[in-house]
Amino acid sequence: MNQKKYLCYATALVLSAAVSLPAMADDKKEKAAGGQPSEAEMAMMMELAKPGENHKLLQDGVGSWTYVVKWWMSPDAPPNESKGVSVARAAMDGRYVITEHTSKMQMPGQDGKMMDMEFKGMAVEGYDNAKKKFVSTWIDNMGTGIMHMEGTYDSATKTLTYTGEYEMMPGTKTKMRQTIKLADKDHRLYEFYEDRGGKEVKTMELTYARKS
Repeated sequence: MNQKKYLCYATALVLSAAVSLPAMADDKKEKAAGGQPSEAEMAMMMELAKPGENHKLLQDGVGSWTYVVKWWMSPDAPPNESKGVSVARAAMDGRYVITEHTSKMQMPGQDGKMMDMEFKGMAVEGYDNAKKKFVSTWIDNMGTGIMHMEGTYDSATKTLTYTGEYEMMPGTKTKMRQTIKLADKDHRLYEFYEDRGGKEVKTMELTYARKS
């Protein structure tokens, strides 16, 4: 932005504030001109921004883990298996958990033959106080998209359940479900299911054990 455009932009902000502030003073319970939030709305937004018990639940996963992963290329075939490590850290004062995964996986190459490939993935998990849902995103080095999921927690079974969809091929979206069973503070089980032709099939299973 050049200096002239910047000055015009700054002047517009000042004029907007000059118009809005008197309106807010006249009636603090109503929105001011220009869509400014009321005091009540500001208080609500501040409250919704605070981490709570659901965020603490996710924070229990912070640390270093080892895992064994099984995945099925076909429901009728035996699973492939490999091992990996993950490191989870807190972010934004406990509002989110960022987890990085690394492993070696046997995947089919361009010639169709199985070969060792380095797998890297990253998850960002949180709890959206406004939606009242757990939220998660996932990226990895096997694609270029970002997977979004939303979920709930069942305290009776100590299980998080996320649902979402991904688009591996253009125009083809696949629904998926992920469950995370929190057996105890040092062990957890991840399971992934996909909708294939209207039938849900299990595609992946990860068994985690805490290192630290």
